[in-house]
Amino acid sequence: MSRDPFRLICEIEPPTKPDLRHARHQIGVLAPIADSFLIPDNHIGRATVSSIAVAHEVQAMGGRSIACVNSRDRNLLGFRRDLLTAAAYGVDQFLFVHGDKPSVGDRASGLTVRTMIDEARAATDDPRLAGVGPFQVGVAAGLGRPFPDWKREADFVFAQVSYSMEALLRWREDNPVDAPVYVGVMVLASAGMAHRLAGSIPDITIPDELVAAVEADPAAGVAAACEHVVALRDSGAFDGVHLVPVSRFRQVAALLEQVLKG
Repeated sequence: MSRDPFRLICEIEPPTKPDLRHARHQIGVLAPIADSFLIPDNHIGRATVSSIAVAHEVQAMGGRSIACVNSRDRNLLGFRRDLLTAAAYGVDQFLFVHGDKPSVGDRASGLTVRTMIDEARAATDDPRLAGVGPFQVGVAAGLGRPFPDWKREADFVFAQVSYSMEALLRWREDNPVDAPVYVGVMVLASAGMAHRLAGSIPDITIPDELVAAVEADPAAGVAAACEHVVALRDSGAFDGVHLVPVSRFRQVAALLEQVLKG
């Protein structure tokens, strides 16, 4: 069960060009409601600016950051380079994931999330990182897949996006975890997006009435996401949410600031 204040972790869209202005704009707009920011890593198989570099930018703007790092695009040496880079930038929180299927090419190596966790833990004994505090590492959890024991050693857990409170509470009961659990909440920007999510994310249930509402009025996706955030907070079963506002970040920030203060 949740023990600390409910946290709102906002995901930003990472830059696909060497220009950080849009990332900075998202950070500034979401800052009034965000406790921390998650920076994706080569989002949906497209090359983006390094999540570690953008996480450093968040911190330079006075925010807290979590850099997502996928195992798909790097080998062991590349991952060790990332840890050194993060230490140099003062980035110490990561979400380790497998990574979406790349749009070009294949996986870089046999690196796994489990290997990355082991390497991040062992880095505290590396003399090159003397004086650097331990890295905090998180993992992702699918609602319809077993949650292995090795993932329970993570510092926090990001649960899969779901629009079903019943499914989330059932997963929480079936998978007792001592670490904080943050539930994925994604704003539906269109009915087409809902259909794409249903086809790409296993075990996700998107209510037909929500799809119909978004098709009739795109603002309905923002309202539904904000209502879901409040319901998750009020359930007392989770420690926070991983909010994915997509292109609706301005509307989400404005509405949530009203709702959460109300």
